Amino acid sequence: MNNKLKQLVVALPFALLSTTAAADWSTTITAASDYTFNGVTQTDSDPAIQGSLDYAFDSGVYAGVWASNVDFGDDTDFELDAYLGKYVQLDEQFSVDYGIAYYTYQGNNSDGNYAEAYTKFGYASEYGQTELNFWYSWDYFGTGAGHVISMVAHTYELAPNHALRASFDISNSLDGEKWAWDTNQKKSYKHYRLAYQTSYEGFGIEVAAENTSLDYDYADERIVLAVSRTFDL
Repeated sequence: MNNKLKQLVVALPFALLSTTAAADWSTTITAASDYTFNGVTQTDSDPAIQGSLDYAFDSGVYAGVWASNVDFGDDTDFELDAYLGKYVQLDEQFSVDYGIAYYTYQGNNSDGNYAEAYTKFGYASEYGQTELNFWYSWDYFGTGAGHVISMVAHTYELAPNHALRASFDISNSLDGEKWAWDTNQKKSYKHYRLAYQTSYEGFGIEVAAENTSLDYDYADERIVLAVSRTFDL
């Protein structure tokens, strides 16, 4: 899953596009060279086509669904997620975005479905947009394990329509006996990401370099290109 909700609002909500939710219905289509979730490929390093359908209220409440192809080496064909949240602009500098998402994996294997709550804090200044984000699941990938993701990120505008976004996050299992990242019962790992973001003729464009502390081919260093387009309905 990108920012999963991670990203969900992971139909790649690029910082250079409007940070205010579009009124009423909208849809976003994304083509990416890889679908990574916290630096771990969800498509066996192959390209992904992703799409979302969203509805935003004037109050800041929003709801939507998001889908992507996946490849876990089993019978899972695609991921289908739903989310409900609220964005609040506290003042000119501070904002908070909170909600809940439910991730499902379609195919013959659906044991990995799970829910996740999230809270994202934003701070805008002359130096850019700073984020402090948290995700919590009490049944991570259907294993019954608690799981927390903590992220700090900053986006800096280099010039009009050109920005860099740097982020660092830690994924931490709260029960290594139910969920661990390798056979040595590794309960956490780190993820580093640096992305260049721009837009052209209504398309959002992002090129990101990322790596993790996991020593596996599916979570090693990589460059990911994503192009998206949002349409008001």
